[in-house]
Amino acid sequence: MLFSILTLWFVAGCGPRPSPATPLPTPHFTFATPPTPDHEGTAAAFLSAWERGDYAAMYNLLSPLSQAAITLEGFTQRYTDVAQAMTQTSVETRILSSLAQGTDAQVSYSVTFHTAVVGDIVSRQPIVMPLIYSKGRWGVSWSDGLIWSQLAGGDYLVMDYTRPARANIYDRNGHGLAVETNAVALGIIPGQITDEEKLLDALSNLLDRRRESIQSLYFGAQPDWYIPVGEASAEEVQSRLNYLSGIGGLQMSTIKTRYYPNGGIAPHVVGYTSFIPEDRLAEYRARGYRGDERVGMAGIEAWGEEYLAGKPGGRLNIYSPSGAFVGTLAQSQPQASQSITLTIDRDLQQAAQAALGELRGAIVILNPNTGEVLAMASNPAYDPNLFDPTNPNSIGLPTVLNDPHRPLLNRAAQGTYPPGSVFKIVTMAAALDSGTYTPDARYNCPAYWTELGPNFVKEDWTVKAGLPPHGEVTLQKALTVSCNPYFWHIGLTLFNADPNFLANEARAYGLGPATDIEQVAEADGVIPDAAWKEATLNETWSTGDGVNMATGQGYVLVTPLQIARMVSAVANGGTLYRPQLVLSISPPGGPPTLTFQPEVVGQLPTLPENLAAIQDALRNVTRRTVNGVYTGGTAWQAFKGLSIPVAGKTGTAEDPGSPNGLPHSWFVGYTVKNDPNKPDIAFAVVVENIGEGSEYAAPIARRIVEVYFFGRPYTLYPWESSFGVTAVPTETPSPLETPV
Repeated sequence: MLFSILTLWFVAGCGPRPSPATPLPTPHFTFATPPTPDHEGTAAAFLSAWERGDYAAMYNLLSPLSQAAITLEGFTQRYTDVAQAMTQTSVETRILSSLAQGTDAQVSYSVTFHTAVVGDIVSRQPIVMPLIYSKGRWGVSWSDGLIWSQLAGGDYLVMDYTRPARANIYDRNGHGLAVETNAVALGIIPGQITDEEKLLDALSNLLDRRRESIQSLYFGAQPDWYIPVGEASAEEVQSRLNYLSGIGGLQMSTIKTRYYPNGGIAPHVVGYTSFIPEDRLAEYRARGYRGDERVGMAGIEAWGEEYLAGKPGGRLNIYSPSGAFVGTLAQSQPQASQSITLTIDRDLQQAAQAALGELRGAIVILNPNTGEVLAMASNPAYDPNLFDPTNPNSIGLPTVLNDPHRPLLNRAAQGTYPPGSVFKIVTMAAALDSGTYTPDARYNCPAYWTELGPNFVKEDWTVKAGLPPHGEVTLQKALTVSCNPYFWHIGLTLFNADPNFLANEARAYGLGPATDIEQVAEADGVIPDAAWKEATLNETWSTGDGVNMATGQGYVLVTPLQIARMVSAVANGGTLYRPQLVLSISPPGGPPTLTFQPEVVGQLPTLPENLAAIQDALRNVTRRTVNGVYTGGTAWQAFKGLSIPVAGKTGTAEDPGSPNGLPHSWFVGYTVKNDPNKPDIAFAVVVENIGEGSEYAAPIARRIVEVYFFGRPYTLYPWESSFGVTAVPTETPSPLETPV
């Protein structure tokens, strides 16, 4: 080659010079562009998007031909149908190998489906993903088999569920509070009544309701209306079927249901079940639900769903596009549901619900030495049986849901109220803990308090009651007689020493933050201080705020549950327990798998001798005399003649938002029976917008004590003509010795 080039050069150089030649064109070389080697990157991105559930990103990685064959909606539906049928909770993939040749490539991978019902489903053979290079990118040549090899050709999955029966909820003594059984919905058609007396007697006995309350349900109704009355167990109805079936106007419908006896015992605690809301279907299906089950939606029914419902089993079957059975991909056995036993005492709970009657309010009853909730009543209440749409009485559910008095609200744990004079327990403790006061520290309790000058004059309750001022009293006596001026004086003293001292004491007594009862929804209270007022109202914490707080007014808000726990700690000597609603969780016929023990969450900061002084002051609230000396206790009339020793505190809490201008009525306290065979109880009673604590809440508290210790009430309320029947209103008599 070198020789040839030299020869040509020599010839050109020695020969005659040619005429100028036309320039030769610049040479251009064209090579075929090889495919990009990133086919595995495309496959990895596709599988990663699958793991994230990003079906749009997956679809964007399909080849143009595959995108032409299926829409994004159809592609997404195919994956979501498989995920739903499997009860898929997540998916994992792993690339095993890859191979590319020209514009074609293959990537092999494994897939593991994590499911809620049949466990993990793992591909035993690699799944091969074909890819094609087209229009400047690699794309996945998609088919159904890329989800699972056996789904190629349009086969589909169906889960055949096996679900255990929902377990029951029991009270502490084994009485059913929520049971799976047959029940009978009872209703009245007014125009078909033939013997009203017989009808009312039968329903009153069957449902344990007063005749008048049943009669009021259909008063003024159209003759052909169906009026829901209530539900009873099928066994109860069957035992008196011959009698009931002959009563004109009575409609009975048997239903297979989640039955809540007596129209709901502790409905705000037990809760209710309902069909899964549409906006939560995906959530429940991912947990193994088919989607048409009834699930717990409130209270223990919701909190204990995983125990009460058990774990479903199932067979994940494959079917051809024509519906022919192909085979079973995976299967599992169901896990039995577990019953829940509550701390609630059925009889005491029913007594608490009945004690409130038609009044709006709440009652909480605790074992002060364990934190166990024996009763939690909120009124108005609701019938949880109405949430079953197969129950003919469910036509009454809209009335419940739209009731302006909010019967679904658990006032015991979610209602927030100013505590009024009940808070004086905390204020006395703060005074003693500050070291500034002793139980015997004396103060002249006037009718009007003027220590902040003429522009901040406050009036003692004795003025409105028409009683003389208390005069000189000790701190201990001031709590017993509920002397407002003394506590305003303490509020001022504490504020001047430390504006946050009283607020910190209240929190140490368990007020303000929620109690963390866990099993039912609860609200926080408000224990205001300088930081709170600045953040909430953009205002400065003032002397007047500290004074108002000392008597449980101003911005202070608490729940009845918080107050019941606080007074429990006073009763037991200073231990704050976390309130407990669940005793145990047990499988059918087996020992408990979970038991709940008392949980101490704090200690009161008060010295034992100071706490004893508070206890003595509270004990005198319910006694007229001690050693022949008149106590002035604000609740002695309500507890007159009761043989069970009770310590407590009345409260009359001003409510700025009161619709009728009346205050909330409080009584909190505990028994001091010290009977080793019958534990003492602590309780909080609040009645909304009705009047003085000693007039309403205290008599209700007495009834609770009577039922707990004697098995039934013995003392009528001042407003009753018979138990459960309100007397015709009469003019309120003038007060004699104490406020009500």
